[in-house]
Amino acid sequence: MNKKKRSLAERSKKSFLRNNFESKKGQIWVETVIYTLIAFTLIGLVLTFARPKIEEIQDKGTIEQSIGVLEEIDQIIKNLGGPGNQRVITLKIGNGALNIDGENDKIFFDLESRYEYSEPGITINIGNIEVFTEKKARIYDVNLTIDYENDYNIKYNNVDDLRKLNSASTPYKILIADKGEVGDKKVINIEAI
Repeated sequence: MNKKKRSLAERSKKSFLRNNFESKKGQIWVETVIYTLIAFTLIGLVLTFARPKIEEIQDKGTIEQSIGVLEEIDQIIKNLGGPGNQRVITLKIGNGALNIDGENDKIFFDLESRYEYSEPGITINIGNIEVFTEKKARIYDVNLTIDYENDYNIKYNNVDDLRKLNSASTPYKILIADKGEVGDKKVINIEAI
């Protein structure tokens, strides 16, 4: 009988330990799920506040890169040397559009940005580049312009026309050529090749 009581006690002890272990195992899973949900919630909150700032910084970088592209084009135009000289430039347009305006002898970038690059409604100059920012709802339209009206006659494919080069995954190859002077202006032809 003593043996029966011991075996019954051992079984109930084992049963208690097994049930307690399984209960703790379930508790560990519940805690893991709760901690994971808390972590995802915290990550979501951080991204809610950090993502707009990250996008603003990216847009600021894009605007500064576009200014660099315009400065490079400007240097090529000014340093072509004479009639018949030409240069090829490769440019990647990831955001916005590069416009070659032969009618008004201008080259300009139009960009949408979450970053306020300059005071809205006021034109500022960065070297030869005029920067104009306009606020539209939650975004800004940023226009970067080089005006050649007094110095050069800008053409696209030998025509006074407006040509827009939109953002693309592949880079553009742009040929900039000095076509000589007509009247008192040097003719600069730009074309995508």
